[in-house]
Amino acid sequence: MPNIKSAMKRVKTTKTRSMENSMVKTAYKTAVKNFKAAVEEGNKEKATELFKVATKAVDKAANKGVIKDNTASRKKSSLARTLNTL
Repeated sequence: MPNIKSAMKRVKTTKTRSMENSMVKTAYKTAVKNFKAAVEEGNKEKATELFKVATKAVDKAANKGVIKDNTASRKKSSLARTLNTL
């Protein structure tokens, strides 16, 4: 545990940011998982709707710096290819 006041504050803010980042990352992973489940079912309407949700979640994660921009682009491209196979 730090003794200096500014170091204590850094620990507190780091903990808060880590929690926010994990929330965003979890939401993005869940959206992708739901999309893939809809594709497995073969439900094109549901998959199309969940594709929009998943891409929005990926973009949000990239904007917040949770994942890198190239990773987000690669993930969205992969999702689009998966959707087009239906």
